[in-house]
Amino acid sequence: MSYEMIALLMFSSMMLMLLTGQRVFGAIGFVGAAAALLLWGTGGVDVPFSAAMKLMKWYPLLTLPMFIFMGYVLSESKIADDLYRMFHVWMGPVKGGLAIGTIGLMVLISAMNGLSVAGMAIGATIALPELLKRGYDKIMVTGVIQAGSSLGILVPPSVVLVLYAMIARQPVGQLWLAGVIPGLMMAAMFILYIYLRCRVQPHLGPVLPAEERNVPMEEKLRLLRAGILPLVIFAAMMVPFVNGWTSLVESSAIGAMAAFVAAIVKGRMTKQVFETSVRHTLAVSCMFMWIILAALGFGAVFDGLGAVKAIENLFTEQLGLSPWMILVLMQLSFIVMGTFLDDTAMLVIVAPLYVPLVGALGFDLIWYGVLYTITTQIAYMTPPFGYNLFLMRAMAPPEIGLRDIYVSIIPFSLVMVLALALVMVFPEIALWLPDYVYGK
Repeated sequence: MSYEMIALLMFSSMMLMLLTGQRVFGAIGFVGAAAALLLWGTGGVDVPFSAAMKLMKWYPLLTLPMFIFMGYVLSESKIADDLYRMFHVWMGPVKGGLAIGTIGLMVLISAMNGLSVAGMAIGATIALPELLKRGYDKIMVTGVIQAGSSLGILVPPSVVLVLYAMIARQPVGQLWLAGVIPGLMMAAMFILYIYLRCRVQPHLGPVLPAEERNVPMEEKLRLLRAGILPLVIFAAMMVPFVNGWTSLVESSAIGAMAAFVAAIVKGRMTKQVFETSVRHTLAVSCMFMWIILAALGFGAVFDGLGAVKAIENLFTEQLGLSPWMILVLMQLSFIVMGTFLDDTAMLVIVAPLYVPLVGALGFDLIWYGVLYTITTQIAYMTPPFGYNLFLMRAMAPPEIGLRDIYVSIIPFSLVMVLALALVMVFPEIALWLPDYVYGK
């Protein structure tokens, strides 16, 4: 059997197992281990063993539980509630102000917890009921929550970019910095769309009643301090790292400790909050480690086969496609896969194939990491089976139906496609900040 046919058989076997509902790490790891044994006999056992050793020796992986713990402490201690109250008071006089404030809330949540699910949960439980109660259009605000939560895997500290760094063998710090400007740009585009839409159709986002806006300045300033707290934690973590005073792991420890101390100072670090945060941190960290382990084993077999060279030859020599055409096809495949897989699973499945190919075609792997995150978030919100659509259905109140959720995401998906096109056409949007910081 040719190497190309073996690679195709491995890939199709893995997809078939995933479609049967098997756990992601189980499907990928089993196919990788079985292929290694069939190809190289008993010597194939070295593949998963060396993958496990590589995982355990990868020091930056310690950042994963630190950031996850930081995010859960800040969300479980209800600091996110203070944030929304701040946006509620300060943005209330503006048409669509609460929806704009919700995007601001999502940006700060993203800087607290690098998981999009966390932003979705907080937005659906805190912001959505308040927006509906104040007469906001249910279709628009449903789209706002889903679009805002998509910033979670782009704005640092993004957990998904840590995984990409591991698999693509790229510096985590550069990937995080590469995600800052595109993430803020996308948030600004969401805000601009909401503002213009509510100016044209004021009934979609009415201003707050005067009695709710008339809050004493002392209370407004107190709420502003509550909103600044996550930014202080983020600065305490990122400034030493960007300036080279601390390593990535040390910065993540600073962030986790700062969040822990903030919860204690505010009197919200109860035994229940601590226990819930630790349990969730352990569960999520172990899940990611199993997935990375399976991906490394599968990728080692793929590399050993030379499958990437064969696929590159197929696209460029036999089909005659240009590098940009191949890149666009890759992005379209993410959108298709996003109908039934989450971002981590997509990365793990295609990374052994796509990442070396992107490098071979002459594209920057840091830039491609940003393209990947934006594309997977578009895929998350693409009907009929987008991951975010079903998460939203599970968390939304009964008056919001599945049709409302599907319709709500159309304009925001188009905004994200525009953002993706801008980053593809102007790579400096993603690469300027890491080049500036690391070049300095």
